[in-house]
Amino acid sequence: MSTETIQLRELDGSQLYYSILAGAQRIFEHQKILNKINVFPVADADTGTNLASTMRSIVDAKIPIENLKQTATAIADAAMSGARGNSGIIFAQFLYGFSNELKADGVLDVQSFAESMKKAVAYAYDAIANPVEGTILTVIKDWADYLYALKDIIDDFIKILLEAYNKAVESLSETTGKLEILARTNVVDAGAKGFVYFLEGILDFFTQGQGITTKAETNDDDQSVEVADLHEKITFRFCTEAMIAGEKLDKKLIQEQLVNSGDSIVAAGSPKKMRVHIHSDHPAEVFAILSRFGDITYQKVDDMVMQQEVMHNRKADIAILTDSTCDLPKEVLDHHQIHMMPLSVHFGDSFYLDRLSMDAPQFYKMQQQTDVRPTTSQPTVKDFQNKFEYLSTHYKSTLGFFVSDKLSGTYQNGLKSARDISDRGGIPSYIYNSKALTAGLGLVVLRVARAVEEGMSLDEILPKVDSWISKSNIRVTIPTLSYIIKSGRIGHFKSFIARALDLKPVIEIDKEGKAEIVGKSLSIKGAHKKLFSIIKKILKGEEIWEYAITHANNDPVAEYYAAEMEKITGKKPIFMDHVSPVLVANTGPGVVAISFMLK
Repeated sequence: MSTETIQLRELDGSQLYYSILAGAQRIFEHQKILNKINVFPVADADTGTNLASTMRSIVDAKIPIENLKQTATAIADAAMSGARGNSGIIFAQFLYGFSNELKADGVLDVQSFAESMKKAVAYAYDAIANPVEGTILTVIKDWADYLYALKDIIDDFIKILLEAYNKAVESLSETTGKLEILARTNVVDAGAKGFVYFLEGILDFFTQGQGITTKAETNDDDQSVEVADLHEKITFRFCTEAMIAGEKLDKKLIQEQLVNSGDSIVAAGSPKKMRVHIHSDHPAEVFAILSRFGDITYQKVDDMVMQQEVMHNRKADIAILTDSTCDLPKEVLDHHQIHMMPLSVHFGDSFYLDRLSMDAPQFYKMQQQTDVRPTTSQPTVKDFQNKFEYLSTHYKSTLGFFVSDKLSGTYQNGLKSARDISDRGGIPSYIYNSKALTAGLGLVVLRVARAVEEGMSLDEILPKVDSWISKSNIRVTIPTLSYIIKSGRIGHFKSFIARALDLKPVIEIDKEGKAEIVGKSLSIKGAHKKLFSIIKKILKGEEIWEYAITHANNDPVAEYYAAEMEKITGKKPIFMDHVSPVLVANTGPGVVAISFMLK
């Protein structure tokens, strides 16, 4: 990196912005290695994905570049909005501190740059409940301190950035000796290495005028890094994050309130908008505490046990992804390493992640305690992109199966996101509209998971998927149509007749994925008879692969259905469980579904 003929004594908003993008690009290129060496604070193999998500928010945001102070503030806001994980939130807080300390005079010289960066370090440390040296914090501090020490000696940005970069590289190498877990696994801290990659990209931008892209590339050097075997027990299972909006938010008070709920507590941001991170076994309790401080505008819950298993004990090179309406029990998801995207349930201004920060019993309780009608929403494109980015660093391909596109926009968001990530250099993804929901979707996912576990290749599985989807059947009895009519998920004419006559309907999810009334009775017992009459006709001359019973707080009918199905098929249900809260919000309590797949 030659600096002999280049001099830069001031930065404007445009130069700051494009240099940040260059730093972001370097992180995109090295996500895989950052995930691979991620062992602290937990070996959940997602530091690269989290830092990339933080950077992606900056890349995707509309940033004003005419005024330097406004540019820095917008960059920090974008980073905070997209920040994920320990390192991502610490980095976003550091950018926030830098932007907060900048003067509003439109330009930035070496002295003011160094002074602002040194002050920003305190912001990063202040965000952590228990700061640990030998991490990204240490490297940021050493880099900023060195900038500050040189500010009266060097007045050229290129030279001082080069000198400080070399100091950061040196500090990074020392992290291995500062943390026992890094020494044991013979790696440097992943977050710290991500920060050094970021600095490298910035330096290359100024010295080489490197072009900016948004495509992630695999660096050949990443493949040669080996991480010693790690058998660390994860203390708290879920990486839990939230964005809170409010007035006079107090970082220290929030940290104090969360201290008994887990560890790795980070609270970053401003008094009006704050990003909170914690490792906890009870995400719902964390969100309940945070809701006292303001409105929770964003939630994220990652299963670190699953992430650790994927990193160190991955069963296959094919990732399987579905959504929370599949109703597969947690032990089934864990056993087959099936990844799940949660939909969300909203009660007024409060929202919850389906099956993560709200389970079925909680949902029933809230329904009884409030007159507010719950609503639902699908995972956002950004949520899906983060998931596909993560899967791209651990697998060779992804198979995704989502709730019927006639009932939710989940499939469309998943399809768009998979294409976006593939265009950026991610792994190939094959995304399917299951034309089903509840265990009808779950059985499709399970059949694919078993095929993968039995050693079938992607080329062998793909031709069979459409057939498996077509063989999945769902029949439902429902005490009242009032909920499903309000949701708009059933034909208006048929629903009007059933409602007017107070009939108890039998509903199917047809081969297009739409909810249709296929039978009706004046009593619920009559509806049960209709249901089994329909099922017997479908099964005549057919052999069943597996079936499952799902219900909304209706154990007696679920058990009756299971007993009747066992008489018909000679098999017990593969599982019997509560319906996803997202589905209950649209169908109401008392629903019972029989989902079965033909061989």
